[in-house]
Amino acid sequence: MSVAQEMPVTPAKTRPSPARRNGGWSAYSHLLMARLLELKREPEVVFWVFVFPLLLALGLGIAFRNKPADAASVAIVQGTGLQDAQAMLARSPQHEVFKIQVLSAEDARKGFRLGKFDVVIEPDAKGGLEYRYDPARPESVLAKAEVNDALQAAAGRKDVVGTNAVTSSEPGSRYIDFLIPGLLGMNLMNSGMWGIGFALVDMRQRKLLKRFVGTPMRRGDFLLAIMTSRLLLMVIEIGLLLVFGVLFFHMRVLGSVFSIALLGGLGSLTFGGVGLLTASRAQKIESISGLINLVMMPMWIFSGVFFSYERFPAVIHPLIKVLPLTALNDALRASILEGTPLLHQWSRLLVLILWGGISFVLALKWFRWT
Repeated sequence: MSVAQEMPVTPAKTRPSPARRNGGWSAYSHLLMARLLELKREPEVVFWVFVFPLLLALGLGIAFRNKPADAASVAIVQGTGLQDAQAMLARSPQHEVFKIQVLSAEDARKGFRLGKFDVVIEPDAKGGLEYRYDPARPESVLAKAEVNDALQAAAGRKDVVGTNAVTSSEPGSRYIDFLIPGLLGMNLMNSGMWGIGFALVDMRQRKLLKRFVGTPMRRGDFLLAIMTSRLLLMVIEIGLLLVFGVLFFHMRVLGSVFSIALLGGLGSLTFGGVGLLTASRAQKIESISGLINLVMMPMWIFSGVFFSYERFPAVIHPLIKVLPLTALNDALRASILEGTPLLHQWSRLLVLILWGGISFVLALKWFRWT
């Protein structure tokens, strides 16, 4: 027997991976830093995440700023009774709020169909008046009521009860105060869905994810680093938009900075999880674009970004309230505009936690590297 056969063979010592030598969170921290550094090569992210919400708030804030009500556009049809209708409108106290045009019946109805007029007045042969208006257009309903009130007052109607109208336009009750928390929630959703889902599919399509498979990296560390990279951006997003609202529109922020930041962080993680789940199997940019739009479109419509979801039928309110963007918008508005403590919003926080947690667990299970 040779010497080589007699000597025992000792197994070679395997060197621990860098992640295990430096602690369980080493891979996560390196992945997080790498993700943040990638943002330097994505200047479009700066625009869509930080600049676009400010421009949107500025444009809508100016459009709905405190200003006199727009004059109602009224068309009067030529014919018998035209002079009487014009004379009554001219001597009514509200005559300055009407823009009046005299047209043929065909032109007046065509202009009304195209939205040029809010209401059409057609005098009839018996001395009465017929109003043509659209009940689905709020401005048309308002114009019809204003015109009728003006004509009735000019005809000698006396109000039985004395009334007085007081306008309310102080900070906290304006449209811009309602809008900015909705823009915050919408921006957190957009950055979570597009910033994570789109980036993952882009890396998969460029075969970058395939290279990560050969590294000593846990799947959970990679996905968690992708999600939490949005938290740092979230702080800047919320801070910029709130400071912008306070400085330019004198918005009142009644909630604490801690509660608003906590809601923003929870919302960012929630939509980060939804974005991960959406991108866990998608192979192409076109696929993830369609999936993201499919997920976000119901929340754009129903979750009360630009107007209250109370306008929808009450039977679907329970379904609307379980949407993550609805819970986030309601929580942000309650905290910012009313100063509601987080403990009183536990149901909304629970909706966000469930959406984010379940989405992350499913994404961790279904995620594909190739």
